[in-house]
Amino acid sequence: MSEVSKDELKERLSPMQYQVTCQCGTEPPFNNEFWDNKEPGIYVDIISGKPLFSSKAKFDSGTGWPSFFQALVPEEIVEVEDVSHGMRRVEVRSKTGDAHLGHLFPDGPKPTGLRYCINSASLRFVPATDLEAEGLSEYSSEFE
Repeated sequence: MSEVSKDELKERLSPMQYQVTCQCGTEPPFNNEFWDNKEPGIYVDIISGKPLFSSKAKFDSGTGWPSFFQALVPEEIVEVEDVSHGMRRVEVRSKTGDAHLGHLFPDGPKPTGLRYCINSASLRFVPATDLEAEGLSEYSSEFE
């Protein structure tokens, strides 16, 4: 886990956010906060606040979860082999927050061919208009 204790996270996160990020859960498709969000901005780790994905790399995968063809800050993404549920997949975790984010699949659009299938519960969305106020002004130019 991150530097924050599990007890602190249980207090700070909703039950769904905790289940997804700390217990490798999965939220329901088409019934989550960001699957259909089209607003410009960036998605940060719900635990650490570190930037993970940009709305510019978001696409509709038809799966009911937010999907991205690339990470905004690749160093903040950790890929782990996942052989649970009788499948072989690539789990995606946040480096700083050590949160379970979702899974990575090789069936995304160009230019990368990747699909980061991410749980909304592991993310916090920062609208482009709020980036400066949130101390994330280095990403503002992406939306000018």
